[in-house]
Formats: sequence, structure tokens, C-alpha cells
Amino acid sequence: MKPLINIENLAVKLQATVILTQVDLSLAKGEILGLVGPSGCGKTTLLNTLAGFVAQSAGTIEINASNNQQIKVSTAAMLPAEQRNIGMIFQDYALFPHLSVNENICFGLKKLTKTEQNKRCKELLTLLELTDFGQGYPHQLSGGQQQRVAIARALAPQPSLLLLDEPFSNIDARLRNELMIEIRRLLKRLGMTAIFVTHNKDEVFTFADKIAVMHQGKVLQIGSPAQVCQQPNSWQVADFLQLGSWLPVALLADYNPAQVTSLIGQLAPSAIVNAPADNKRDSALNYQLLVKPNNIELCEQQGSNVIVEHIGVTEQGYHYLLSSIEKNSVLAFSQLSFYSQELFALGDKLAIKLKGEDFNLYTRTT
Repeated sequence: MKPLINIENLAVKLQATVILTQVDLSLAKGEILGLVGPSGCGKTTLLNTLAGFVAQSAGTIEINASNNQQIKVSTAAMLPAEQRNIGMIFQDYALFPHLSVNENICFGLKKLTKTEQNKRCKELLTLLELTDFGQGYPHQLSGGQQQRVAIARALAPQPSLLLLDEPFSNIDARLRNELMIEIRRLLKRLGMTAIFVTHNKDEVFTFADKIAVMHQGKVLQIGSPAQVCQQPNSWQVADFLQLGSWLPVALLADYNPAQVTSLIGQLAPSAIVNAPADNKRDSALNYQLLVKPNNIELCEQQGSNVIVEHIGVTEQGYHYLLSSIEKNSVLAFSQLSFYSQELFALGDKLAIKLKGEDFNLYTRTT
């Protein structure tokens, strides 16, 4: 079965600046993809290119609609936005302030008769629980209600693909989580394929079936939230998603596969899932071990090796940031994250060690 959307070798270049390069993506019907990455990585440009607001410099975009209609866009066959059968929800919703809720929803239904427009509008008002607000205006609605209207307007023409540009950024934290779950259920019920942009890793883990992590105009990794969290394929992916702390390590030359040593102890080769083979090691590289909070435990049997630098309180207990007592070593660190039910004071010296398996080792890059 063909994917609903297939993107191959997509590139965008504005004058001399490369914005996107070699982007490959595919989504099955009904899948929700979250685009994440640091500011300026090309997320919104990718969304706008799919929508037809930005011209691609290379590559193809293919959309296979449920009615067997195929839309294919390339540099040789560009297609305006209104002919792509794509719905778009903007960050600020972009509702027309002088139009009522009903009129906003019907804005993209000009080809239908008035009776057909009213029928479709009524369906969407019911679907999005807006039946009491059809005659109202955007300024009379809450942020969550405005977002529902924006979704209804985007869904009205029955698009093949829905694009959402940071759709939850203007909503307070408590309502945001409720709305994310509700809208995800709605899209799943409708079998709607969607791509959304966010800076928030919690949003993408809650809302998406698949995650695409972008960096400097490229897609570094695509996979389910579980796949990306458990096996990030690069330092940039793990760092952006804040999957743990970074511990500087050195590779011991006498071991194959590699054994690593740090200021808080050593790890056996079996504990590192991606240890480089002997012929792939480079002593000049900056090796970093991804350490999750549950990979650290107190060790009373040895001398102190860290100092408490910061204390916070979370649902998991006390959150500490630890730095190495040894400051002059190339393996010194200052931001190791550790959770404990035990209360320590700033400046306390502790003894810790690494525990667990399935550690990931990376070379740190920019």
C-alpha cells in the first residue's frame, strides 16, 4: 500500500542560503508525525513547503489521496497551495476577526452550495463541541475555543493532509495537555494524516505516532517516540530531546569492544550498546556517555567524587545537578542529573557510581 505522503530528496534554498537539504519522509494514512528540533533547523520551512507557501529547490512531494487522486509536486511541476488538498493550522490560528465562527468554518467551501456549506459546518460544530458558538466571533472565544474553530476550518474541505504549526503554544499548560489528547483522539477517529511542528518534547511524545528530529536543515532520525528515546542515533538527537546528562569518558585502548572510564567509574563493554570497534576509535574525539538519572546510584563504599551544585523538587523526589570534585581533568563535568528521595545540601560531597546496561556512547558535535 502506498504511503499517503512521500517526500524524497526535498531541498529549499533561498538565494545563497540552504534551508532544507535531502529531506526524505513518508507517512501512512492516519499517522501523525511530529517535527522537532532547535530554532532555525527548518521545521516550519518544511511545513510551509508542503503547504505550497515556499517553493522547493529540488526533490518531490507526492500525496496519494483516498479517492485515488495523486498529487505530485516537483521543481518541474509546481502546484499552488489551493490545489494540494492540504489543511493548515497556523500558530496564531489566523481566524478572520470580522467573520463569525460559522463563516470562518465555511470560508474554504465556496464551491459548495449554501445548503451543503451549512450541513458541513453543522457537522464540524458538533464534532468539535462548538454548537453554541456558531454565531459568535473569534474575540469572544477562549484560546482553546479559537483553536477548535481553526481545526474545524482546516477540516471543512476534507483535506488529505493536515499541517499544524506549533498548535498548542498559545494555551496554558493544564488546558494544553487536555486539548492535545482530545485533538489526537479526533484525528485518529477521522483517520486524518497530520504533520505538526513543536519545540516542546513533551508535546511530541504525547501527540505523535512518529517523530522526526531535525538539525541544520536535515532530518537526523525518524521513528516512534519509544524508538527515538531508547536508541537516539546521534548526539544532537539525544541532546535536543534531553534524554539524559552527558558524561565525558575516555576509551581504554586495551579493550575490544571499547571499555570506557570516567571520573565516576568504568563500564564493561557489554553495558555499551554502540561501542565503536577497535579500528573505529579515535583518541582525539570528544566521547560522551548518555547517562539517564536512573543510571546513577549512591555508593558508600568509596570516596566522594561529586559535589551537589543545584537542588530542585519534582514528582520523582529531589533533583540534583552534580559536578565532579576533580575540576582539572579533561573528564570533568558539571551538569550530571540525579534524583533521590534523600535530602542533601548544596556543597555536599557524595560518592556515586554508574549502574545498568544499554548505555549509548557518542562523539559530541555542534
